[in-house]
Amino acid sequence: MKELIPLIQSYTRNSINIIKDLQKINIPKGAIIFSANAISMYTNIETETGLATIKDLLKEEADKISPHFPSDLFINILEIVMKNNVFTFGDTYWLQKSGTAMGTPAACAYATISFGHYENKHILTTFSDNLIYYKRYIDDIFNIWLPPAKNKQSIWNAFKRALNGWGKLQWIIEEPSSHTVFLDLDITLKNSKILTKTFQKNMNLYLFIPPTSAHPLSCLKGLITSEMRQY
Repeated sequence: MKELIPLIQSYTRNSINIIKDLQKINIPKGAIIFSANAISMYTNIETETGLATIKDLLKEEADKISPHFPSDLFINILEIVMKNNVFTFGDTYWLQKSGTAMGTPAACAYATISFGHYENKHILTTFSDNLIYYKRYIDDIFNIWLPPAKNKQSIWNAFKRALNGWGKLQWIIEEPSSHTVFLDLDITLKNSKILTKTFQKNMNLYLFIPPTSAHPLSCLKGLITSEMRQY
């Protein structure tokens, strides 16, 4: 699945990449920003819709995929994973009938790729004049939006309908303004410049792995390094 992720134009790896991108963007006057959050993304990606979308991606992007990519085998295995996810609750066993197979290693990439192909075809093309910058990290979207000279509200409403037009997946979409929060970034647009600082939730308990845990020492060092990089 990692070979398919570069085909998704909206994909971003983390907030560090977002900051690097924003430092290079010339933001036109009148632009505004907003973020959007999916409602229970994994469970609301209908299995048949997700699988059909990825099949469509493999067909339409065939010239960008390695000729050695085992498309048929890949789809067969993906269907097995998504349609045969068994999990336990107490002393009972359950078969997941709909949605992304929860708890599987494929879940994050599946959500990224399936909705990403819809974005490539229907969001980024239809609203290319308005989307100055559009990135998504699984179920979180950040966008720099340039309102049109005319029909501002109708175009904005059309964008929201399009974002919510893929199966039963729905998004909570902020009204555009000069400030938003995306991942761990507090983002402000001021005089056509983007200002960022670290966002911290008020209820964050800062519970970290204790140094006496059985985790490898590299995990403890990695935690310290990643936190320092974040700040």
